[in-house]
Amino acid sequence: MAAVVGTAINEDNRLTLRWPPLYADWEPHLGPGTVPTLLIAVLVVARGPALARRLPWRGLLWTGWGASLAWTFSLAMIDGWERGVVDRLTGRHEYLAAVDRVDDLGRFLTTFADHVPLDSPDNWPVHVAGHPPGALLTFVGLDRVGAGGGVWGAVFILLVGATTVPAVLVAVRALAGAPMARRVAPFVVLLPAAVWMGVSADAYFAAVAAWGVALLALAARGATRRPGLAAFGAGLLFGWMFFLSYGLVLMAPIALAVLLLTRSVRPILPALAGMTVVVLAFLAGGFWWWEGYQAVVERYHQGAARLRPQGYFVWANLAVLAVTVGPAGIAGLRRAVVAGAGWTRGLVRRGRTTRGTADRGPRGIPGSVMASVRLSFPIAPGVSPAVGKSRCGTSSPAAESPRSLPGREGPDRGGSGTPEGTGPLVVLVLSAAIAVLAATMSGMSKAETERIWLPFVMWLIPAAALLPDRWARWWLPAQAATAVAVNHLLLTGW
Repeated sequence: MAAVVGTAINEDNRLTLRWPPLYADWEPHLGPGTVPTLLIAVLVVARGPALARRLPWRGLLWTGWGASLAWTFSLAMIDGWERGVVDRLTGRHEYLAAVDRVDDLGRFLTTFADHVPLDSPDNWPVHVAGHPPGALLTFVGLDRVGAGGGVWGAVFILLVGATTVPAVLVAVRALAGAPMARRVAPFVVLLPAAVWMGVSADAYFAAVAAWGVALLALAARGATRRPGLAAFGAGLLFGWMFFLSYGLVLMAPIALAVLLLTRSVRPILPALAGMTVVVLAFLAGGFWWWEGYQAVVERYHQGAARLRPQGYFVWANLAVLAVTVGPAGIAGLRRAVVAGAGWTRGLVRRGRTTRGTADRGPRGIPGSVMASVRLSFPIAPGVSPAVGKSRCGTSSPAAESPRSLPGREGPDRGGSGTPEGTGPLVVLVLSAAIAVLAATMSGMSKAETERIWLPFVMWLIPAAALLPDRWARWWLPAQAATAVAVNHLLLTGW
């Protein structure tokens, strides 16, 4: 539907897209990566779930990184070495086109926002102008250490982008338990969005954001020897993330979900300290984030966005999301939405039945309703409920019975039960869905979301683990087929 409507309203090229709603050209082709892509897909489908269950945890993380790297690189090679890998970062709109313009760091940061508007002298290329200076500084840094150019830039993106997989697994394990993380692994590897991760700087942005979430989850869960240091590291990554892409402030719902699931406020101060270090460093250099963002809004409405109708992209973006997440991700997301709606209805019913009979809480809110909210929220396995007794000193039945808490269900046997960690995973996935909805409603995401939303997609695909085991053998091939079809039928851009 999005393709049909997009084609109908694009007769005068008002969308500036040649194959709406995707930024791509219809160009069926084969390439050097065709055979390796098919082999990797067959291997992951045939052996991935079993290996994910049996491998030692560290072995699973390394295997996931390697498999993701191979999958992403082979997909890119379908377009060929030059067109699919090297030239991706060397176009006139890309970061590498502006690397030589940075010869004085202080002057670069101080004047960066001045060159963002389209009518400014020596305005930045599209991708540089559309992001904070941290993105360009990354490639400047690579150039200064002798790793400049399209080859080294692509190698950096591929190596770092593939680490998103172990980062997601680490976070899911901390929040929903190891069994759920192992269920997630094959799906996060065979992600259709890998078509755009190789080679796009947004894959690098996604990795930074993912490791920030992973460190925050470890710190909040207390699953590391130095949780304070992990939280500070998460803050540093979140701070750097803000200076890679303005849109990544929408990672906030995912970070908040981590804190709610673990019921921990301990990481907040160290994380804020880490973020403050990065913000102050850029401020001392002469760049103020808000000033840059205002300049980007001006530039955005000077370009193609002024012609692209929000009424189309507000829903067509979600059609693009269905491609990048894949059919398994969409099916799992539906289950997450249904589960979240059911949990909300149950919470409301419990609140109504206790109203009027409970002792009063702060500001006239019934105390038992407050307890119901806290006890009903899915928590990370192994985290004790925040409320063990009511205000009147009686034990709460929910607190005494772990089975009453979402996320404490038994393992899935034969696809008939509910997997352990389902509740926390649902909350994590829904938090990413909230970020996506906020992005599409903002009016600042008109097209090209197949790469712009990569940091959010990585937290939607775990929803595929909510699907019954007996269906996994069908959903995994569907994921692979989506990526293979897109990369062979379309020549994707940017």
